[in-house]
Amino acid sequence: MKKLFTLLLFVGVLSLQSCTITDDLYLEDTSVSEVFEVPTSFTASNNYSKQIIFNSKLYASDEVLVYRLIGSAQGKNIWKLLPEAHYFNDGSFDFGYEYDYSLRDVTVYLVGNNLSTVPTSYRLNQVLQVVIVPGNFAKLVNKNDYFNVMSTLKLKESDIQTINL
Repeated sequence: MKKLFTLLLFVGVLSLQSCTITDDLYLEDTSVSEVFEVPTSFTASNNYSKQIIFNSKLYASDEVLVYRLIGSAQGKNIWKLLPEAHYFNDGSFDFGYEYDYSLRDVTVYLVGNNLSTVPTSYRLNQVLQVVIVPGNFAKLVNKNDYFNVMSTLKLKESDIQTINL
């Protein structure tokens, strides 16, 4: 009986211990981050939208971020996280950019009352960056800061894949 009790106690102690993996190791071993650059124009012929189909598999926990190039300063591009809204001088909504995504694609589109009146500088020759953020990174990054996202995900300019649609 004493041996049985000792065996049960030993098994119980082993079952109470947990196996832990540091977050950094877990993130490093299971994460696949990607970034795509997509030059596009928003016109009536494409219904003021652009669908981008992913080549790789996304997981339900992954997050997709879309940034629009809005200019440059001191030799660095300035990226703005979508959604983005623009207003008339009286404060009423004029137009904006929005997006939605699934496990296979992302669609970026203009919204507004009269999209044909949106200035061409906001419709034509736009450059988008689509960043796939693994779910285990989603809470670690400052999504509003494109460069923080790239740094946290350990992505370099050479990792950007250009997609010409």
